[in-house]
Amino acid sequence: MKRLVLAIMLTSAVVMATDFTVTFPKTRSERPLDGRLLLLLSTDPSAEPRLQINDSPNTQIVFGTDVENWKPGTPVRVGDNAFGYPIRTLSQLKPGEYTVQALLNRYETFHLADGRIVKLPPDRGEGQQWQSKPGNIYSQPVKLTIGPGGHPVTLTLDQEIPPIPPLKDTQYIKHIRIRSERLSKFYGTDMYLGAHVLVPAGFDEHPQARYPLIIFHGHFPGDFGGFRTEPPDLNLKPDYSERFHLAGYNKIEQREEYDFYKQWTGADFPRMLIVEIQHATPYYDDSYAVNSANVGPYGDAIMYELLPEIERRFHGIGQGWARFTYGGSTGGWEALAVQLFYPEEFNGAFCACPDPIDFRAYTVIDIYKDKNAFFLEGPHMRVPRPAMRNYLGQISATVEDTNYLELALGTKARSGGQWDIWEAVFSPAGPDGYPMRLWDKTTGEIDHTVAEAWKKYDLRYQLETNWPTLGPKVRGKLHIYVGEADTYYLNNAVYLMEDFLKKAANPPADAEVAYGARAEHCWNGDPSQPNAISRLRYNTMYVQKIVERMEQTAPVGADLKSWRY
Repeated sequence: MKRLVLAIMLTSAVVMATDFTVTFPKTRSERPLDGRLLLLLSTDPSAEPRLQINDSPNTQIVFGTDVENWKPGTPVRVGDNAFGYPIRTLSQLKPGEYTVQALLNRYETFHLADGRIVKLPPDRGEGQQWQSKPGNIYSQPVKLTIGPGGHPVTLTLDQEIPPIPPLKDTQYIKHIRIRSERLSKFYGTDMYLGAHVLVPAGFDEHPQARYPLIIFHGHFPGDFGGFRTEPPDLNLKPDYSERFHLAGYNKIEQREEYDFYKQWTGADFPRMLIVEIQHATPYYDDSYAVNSANVGPYGDAIMYELLPEIERRFHGIGQGWARFTYGGSTGGWEALAVQLFYPEEFNGAFCACPDPIDFRAYTVIDIYKDKNAFFLEGPHMRVPRPAMRNYLGQISATVEDTNYLELALGTKARSGGQWDIWEAVFSPAGPDGYPMRLWDKTTGEIDHTVAEAWKKYDLRYQLETNWPTLGPKVRGKLHIYVGEADTYYLNNAVYLMEDFLKKAANPPADAEVAYGARAEHCWNGDPSQPNAISRLRYNTMYVQKIVERMEQTAPVGADLKSWRY
């Protein structure tokens, strides 16, 4: 998704910090609207405020409030009732110059199959990004001086984010979009799944070939990434990666993308299909690829609707021995989850830096025993729990901080944020129709009744509990990699998973678990390269293991030749 940076309109006015009203004209909608109204303020003039909200210390400021049945031309006051991040209330704003903007993240009403009625932000092809969601309306940025003795100001949502143009197929990258019967029934309206398919060299010239299929799980892909048929641009202006402290990282990316193309089309590279799935939900940029009370039956929809159609169109072998999956972070959790929940439909999962796979280490929280998610509590002291660190252990955000960001962006697990999607996927539905809270979003107090319900998605718990029947089906298929200094402490859950796989599993798991020394998020198993490089090589680094696994486990008479041209 390209970052949108628009010119800022400069005005001269002094306003009171607690006196903002927002309205929208009939030209943007003649019908009343529902959604999350966001008031955005920034002291950084380099970009629009809506593009500067994040979970880092450099974030700018957002205040959010829910609106329902909001009629055009009717002003809505945003005051101290709005929940703010990183400043809690408008009245706590420091006097000074700010660029101010408002945006409405629009909700639609869903009549779910079980009778629940919920209002959610549908994905519109952007991957559940409120800043760039087509149809969201916003105001032009204005520069204001905030202080005492000022006057109220009204912001008008007279701008609208345009639709995203459809993607075009290329020689190697194809696109597919299908209506899902299962999801449409669940949500009471048409729902779609999409995918980007990287087809092998010689695909058109070998119509009789049948190919293994690999799903590359991860966050919403705008298109198939990391593949470039043109040599690197020699005139590309080098950028700087704050994450990796590397100058010219954009040049490194282009080099790796072109190298992958050359390998992919090389004479010795195995011919196969690599698939990136588009399964954004009304809660997040993807579904976690499992069936869920709140998010819907995405696991079955992907497994039994989308994959068969991909394999039909693009000549897949269509059998479990010839399917594999890999991914990092969210994708790492998904790769492991689908291998466990559909154990005979996949022949191996390569899971890098997976989201928490043991909820006794839900990042730094034991949801079954801890009382509070925000603080480690003793009889006389409360220590804030960290949420993010660098490889040296320096903390950039706490669990409380990141939850407050989400609460500013949306109530009822509708922020599009990380903690909220975990709740949406793992929690039962609450009496109000929305996901039950694992903890109070303002205090951090954990609801252990909800925590018990989460065991259905605690992957270590499921493995250990069901090992007598599940173990033989996944033996030799599990590969887990994580950095010992993972940014989000995801290594903690991997340690616990390893304890079971390596010490307690009987029969043996024959699983691979490896750690990257001093490696942050998202180390994926290559000790010979820095994380900045290995993260760009997902599509090549597991290929040899995948081919060897197929050769060892393919049933008698299986096709091991047509795709080796």
